[in-house]
Amino acid sequence: MSPIKRTLGAAAIAMCASTAAFAEDVELQFYFPVAVGGAAADTIQALTDEYVANNPSVKIDAVYAGSYQDTVAKVLTAARGGDAPQLSVILSVDMFTLLDEDLILPFDDFATTAEDKEWLNGFYPSFMENSRTGGKTYGIPFQRSTPVLYWNKEAFKEAGLDPNTPPATWEEMVSMGKKLVKKNASGEVERWGVRIPSSGFPYWLFQGLSTQNDVILANNDGNKTNFDDPKVVEALQYLVDLSGKYGVMAPGIIEWGSTPKAFFEGQTAMMWTTTGNLTNVRKNAPFDFGVGMLPANKRRGAPTGGGNFYMFKGSTDAELKAAFDFIKWITGPEQSAKWTIATGYVAPRPATWETDAMKAYTADFPPALVARDQLEYAVAELSTYENQRITRIFNDALEAAITGKKTPEEALKEAQQKADAILKAYR
Repeated sequence: MSPIKRTLGAAAIAMCASTAAFAEDVELQFYFPVAVGGAAADTIQALTDEYVANNPSVKIDAVYAGSYQDTVAKVLTAARGGDAPQLSVILSVDMFTLLDEDLILPFDDFATTAEDKEWLNGFYPSFMENSRTGGKTYGIPFQRSTPVLYWNKEAFKEAGLDPNTPPATWEEMVSMGKKLVKKNASGEVERWGVRIPSSGFPYWLFQGLSTQNDVILANNDGNKTNFDDPKVVEALQYLVDLSGKYGVMAPGIIEWGSTPKAFFEGQTAMMWTTTGNLTNVRKNAPFDFGVGMLPANKRRGAPTGGGNFYMFKGSTDAELKAAFDFIKWITGPEQSAKWTIATGYVAPRPATWETDAMKAYTADFPPALVARDQLEYAVAELSTYENQRITRIFNDALEAAITGKKTPEEALKEAQQKADAILKAYR
């Protein structure tokens, strides 16, 4: 991508909810983690066009950069080449990586008015856990999610279970799961009780289990992990036992991408997946389904997930002020309501849920409220310095235990030793 020449000086900008008066024309690059096309891209483009229409002195080039991994790689490449975008949506867990590269700016430096500070402090605290460090705010929640439990109400009826009552505890997930397993005349399983994906980024759904067992995988400073904590070992043993001991889940690695399809086709009666699949399930499930909080053990709990807005160094004051204004606008109640309704991602601000649009949406589709209500029990997604290396180590440990290559205790002890070797330099 050829660099865009910018010679704009600092400009005074009057911040407001929908329009801002810019003294000079401003051109922004905005990297967004979706492929071209689809509901997410269409909605982002529509919102971007709406902002530009209200602010004709601002031009925004929305670059649809593919997956989250593709997006952060492209941003890093552009930044190292001296052509960083002004803003991008990147995984919240990449905050420490971006800080380590000295690429991002704290939003506190831009939120100087009382209105700005009210906006900055208006997000759900659980989402801000992956957005702040060292007393500064580096990420603004936008495309955020949390895992929830989906269940097939028809399968529950068939198994003699109350179709409106999902499992509330680990024990109930096992007992209900056993009743939901369906075998053919040859003894082969046609429908499993539950499906918890363990491919791609298995640490995320596993964090549901570890949080429910009342243990946190990493500290807030991103420089220490607790992988070998006995409570983490116990949570991994439970995950392994769902297949090996209790027989309610298919053995081996369970694919993330194929899980919704397996649910639609009746191959599993329950599944754990992101609330970001809510719209997909609503459109494609050929049966009545329910959405509930993940079952509890020592406590309720789930990780947050998804992407934050970041602003990057290397641009003019005018560009950065315009980028801040756009981020403030698009995360406002009316705009984030449009985004949530179109995609199923969790609206990250309480004010969004009070809009007429969201009230009408949730009145028509109450399951959308589950993820919001679960935020009370949510914790930060696993995030550390050298995050990709650390999560790969942890994912490998989970795989080793799930496939029976190592015991949970052996796998997690080894993972902790490897993580310590990497993170000791950041303490």
